[in-house]
Amino acid sequence: MNKESVIERLHEKGLKVTPQRIAIIEAIENSGDLHPSALQIYREARKKSPKLSLSTTYATIKEFSRLNLIKTLQFDREENRYETELKDHINLICERCGNIIDYKSWESAIRVQIAKRTGFQATDSRLEFYGLCRGCAPRAKGREAGKAPPSSATA
Repeated sequence: MNKESVIERLHEKGLKVTPQRIAIIEAIENSGDLHPSALQIYREARKKSPKLSLSTTYATIKEFSRLNLIKTLQFDREENRYETELKDHINLICERCGNIIDYKSWESAIRVQIAKRTGFQATDSRLEFYGLCRGCAPRAKGREAGKAPPSSATA
């Protein structure tokens, strides 16, 4: 997603291009692959639009999601996060630091196979792998190495 394409889509839908929407677009666009939360988007967008409210941020994010300009990632125990990568990919989610990494995948090929075998036409998908990112994995191994082995003493 880039700012120009979002503005074009807003015009196509007959929606106004307001300074608040522009600030939110830029906040999401500038987040890169960070998959920001609504609060992170709000804080970043307020730097450009100081009068922006949190409720306007949530409403705009909801609207952008409804228009398929962004994707909402919903989690059971975490705040929703948002991403601009709309093409098929896998989200790699670090259970320690919470980072979400996009991994471009073969997922669209699976859609074709599913359609051929079952006749089911998938319109959207979401695949997530949970584990430890490159930055957190070495720390976890280091901590495990420092642990004492389980006691094997019998009473």
